[in-house]
Amino acid sequence: MFDYIKGSIAELNPAYVVIDNHGLGYMINISLSSYDQLVKLGNDATAHVYVYEAIREDAHVLYGFTTKRERELFELLISVSGVGPNTARMILSAAPADQLEQAIASGNVALLKSVKGVGGKTAQRIIVDLKDKINSTVNTLIVGTNEPKSEIFDEALAALTMLGFTQQASVKALKKLFEKQPDITIEQAIKQALKMM
Repeated sequence: MFDYIKGSIAELNPAYVVIDNHGLGYMINISLSSYDQLVKLGNDATAHVYVYEAIREDAHVLYGFTTKRERELFELLISVSGVGPNTARMILSAAPADQLEQAIASGNVALLKSVKGVGGKTAQRIIVDLKDKINSTVNTLIVGTNEPKSEIFDEALAALTMLGFTQQASVKALKKLFEKQPDITIEQAIKQALKMM
């Protein structure tokens, strides 16, 4: 399983980017949001693209994102019945990740229905399935952006969720820790949060 691919941009268009990593070119499908970010880097620039690998019978397809946040939203979208990777990519192309999260959290069916290939039933299903998950993610991101060391917060949160703790419980514990100790290291945050769970 790939986490990210780092290399120079060999080719870039609104549908995909080719990243040259030591002479090996990875063709990665991207959303328009990621395209906008990659264009800003310029030709032959070094890019750091987070990836999701979709394994099908006939192909292994890579989907790329310029932020972990966008990849997490993509993974949430494809967990909804009837939403495949290409549809999720179209949804992510329709609006920035934070706007989509707000739309799902507030039940904005109109925004989701405006995406090609997403009908009323699918839009409703996305909202029903993801509303609670998005709300906890939005809360996490609010905490993270207010926190001067949001990267440490995010990494500690990711570690705790990988260990099997719920995102909501992990956020609650980490929030308390960061309020008391703003300069806490990632190792300390994880160890102390584990004691609080």
